[in-house]
Amino acid sequence: VFCNRRRDKIKILEWDTSGFWLHYKRLEKDKFRWPDEIRGTHVAIDERSFRWLLDGLTIRERAAHKPVQERQII
Repeated sequence: VFCNRRRDKIKILEWDTSGFWLHYKRLEKDKFRWPDEIRGTHVAIDERSFRWLLDGLTIRERAAHKPVQERQII
């Protein structure tokens, strides 16, 4: 996953059995929540963090929203 300096565009390279797919997304408004503190050339993230990034959330959150416990009211 590559992000431009303005953080409004990302490119994703995906390999299949015969070559690469190039996925491109440009935001009309807003910016991707790309982490500032990345050191080095790459960072490994899990699938959930990747989805968060595409949905406009930060990938450095410690956890998702706390689960809601249902209550029965009579």
